Amino acid sequence: MKYLRAAKGGLTQERVAEQLNVSTSLIAKFETARLVPVEDTARSLDEFFGSGDLIQGLALDVRKMGPPEWFRPWPELERDAAALRSHEPTYVPGLLQTEAYARAVLAVGLHTPDEVERHLAIRLERQTAVFGQEKPPVCTFTVDECALLRGDQAIMREQLAHLAQMSRQPRLSVHVVPRSAGFYAGLTGNFVLASVPGEGEVAYLEDPLDGKVITDPDRLAAMARTWEAIRSVALPRDLSRDLILRMASEL
Repeated sequence: MKYLRAAKGGLTQERVAEQLNVSTSLIAKFETARLVPVEDTARSLDEFFGSGDLIQGLALDVRKMGPPEWFRPWPELERDAAALRSHEPTYVPGLLQTEAYARAVLAVGLHTPDEVERHLAIRLERQTAVFGQEKPPVCTFTVDECALLRGDQAIMREQLAHLAQMSRQPRLSVHVVPRSAGFYAGLTGNFVLASVPGEGEVAYLEDPLDGKVITDPDRLAAMARTWEAIRSVALPRDLSRDLILRMASEL
């Protein structure tokens, strides 16, 4: 994209961002391959630069090397949701992860360094797709306190500060399930419930091997009951933020 800017009279990233009505930081991430433009954005970039379908084609090629087939339906549902309810007993939820934390989490698996960077780019792109909207979904996250104790000190200090900052957004709340809750329904695993206009309720479940989108009404009802059980033992939003900030200060 730097070449295309130069060919169009040396346009700055700020000018391109202004024309597309996006942030300058987003353009910078496209140029450094930290994010891949979604289909609509890639089309707008091609139209702006007069580059035919060059950017769209490159973005498509990257996506072909991206997430596995079983995951691909989820980002679109996640982006289009009116509301998201997410529970995570093991890690900070993916949508709330910093770049350093996400890279550390992805690196503990069996991925090669290149695969880690590809998956990281996808995760950061998902965050932008969800939270970069003019009207993002109403998001409620529950996360186990023990998940916030795990990780390198410097990475976790930044991550906890980011988590507290995100929790101040008007359409987003983070609720910590304290260790004092003991055994509770959410220890069985992570999941996300999404209310999607035109689709109704859908959910996403993931295990060490793969993941799946759930649409069966009975299973969705059971997951909704589990969510309510988890939410009942989680701390209120402000007390959760206080706990997160206290944990950060103690690192």
